[in-house]
Amino acid sequence: MTKLAPAGELAVVPIGDFPTEAGGLIDDAFIAYQRWGELQITADGATNVLLIEHALTGDSDVVEWWKGLVGPGMALDTNRFCIICTNVIGGCMGSVGPASRHPDGDHWGSRFPALSIRDQVDAEKALLDVLGINRLAGVIGGSMGGARTLEWTLMYPELVDSALVIAVSARASAWQIGIQSAQISMIENDLFWHGGDYHDTGYTPSAGLGGARKLAHLTYRGELEVDERFGSDAQTGENPLGTFRDRKQRFAVQSYLDHQARKLMERFDAGSYVILTDSMNRHDISRGRGGLNKALAASTVPTMVVGVDTDILYPYHQQEHLSRNLGNLLAMGKISSPVGHDAFLAEFRQMDNILRRFIALAEPTLNLPDFPELTGKIEFYI
Repeated sequence: MTKLAPAGELAVVPIGDFPTEAGGLIDDAFIAYQRWGELQITADGATNVLLIEHALTGDSDVVEWWKGLVGPGMALDTNRFCIICTNVIGGCMGSVGPASRHPDGDHWGSRFPALSIRDQVDAEKALLDVLGINRLAGVIGGSMGGARTLEWTLMYPELVDSALVIAVSARASAWQIGIQSAQISMIENDLFWHGGDYHDTGYTPSAGLGGARKLAHLTYRGELEVDERFGSDAQTGENPLGTFRDRKQRFAVQSYLDHQARKLMERFDAGSYVILTDSMNRHDISRGRGGLNKALAASTVPTMVVGVDTDILYPYHQQEHLSRNLGNLLAMGKISSPVGHDAFLAEFRQMDNILRRFIALAEPTLNLPDFPELTGKIEFYI
């Protein structure tokens, strides 16, 4: 049986030289992952592995960012499943990315090739090959993780028994490409960007990354939620209504966004942010498959789709489009929340119900014991 890393510990696995969809090459690539629960493999190769796909600035520690959903007896029950979560290729939380050392000893920096969502999936497939895992009970992901999940079902349908796609579209819309390209420009226009080769300069394009995060965060949250929390109030002790504009005198919402920017600057690499945001711009399941609806209709993997009713970044009509055209739809679910796009990371009670419902619906396709009776209510459309 495959020997995996100890539960909860970050492991880094070499996957060899990795060619990208657009013709690039990442020499001596490696992928980081964490796992919880014991791996089980049946005689016919079926496994109890649920592969969890994180969002753009997420990481492999799904127990932390989906607190209360992963563990013994929880929705993602580690008594029954082996939960595996990778850090995406191009990231900065253990996997190879622009901040990593090139085999020549310098940082990859600007030499790191552009990536597509399909590249991210291929890198995970290479990791699973090394681990000896040839089949997945399910793939689950939201936002960029949802795009990866969707591509898993189309690229390797024979390896995936079920899928849960959350808060994403079949392709990047012009609005999404525009808002994401604006974020990339903020970083690339930072004086400390140095064309992506800033890692050995002693400086980082933190102002550009912070600005990008502020813009992105507004698309992650709901307009009503932000207004209810902050309105047009001034930040405590500051006056943004003075005779002359002063950047140190802020509205409350500005202080909130400054805080979000600082948090990301402390933990995330600007080069990875550019690479991964660009990969979202490249997201398009129709590429080489004859069109969106034809690609979706060809899907054979039982797939559940979930959206958020107040999502600005990936509006709910995009998940409705997926549900109407997928070839093997399990169900559609809606998260009702003022939070917006991030609701799948914030509405834990609703996500608990969604995950349990998904597993119950997928159960006939899985070689697993019976599941406990579900509790709670949520809006579903079969």
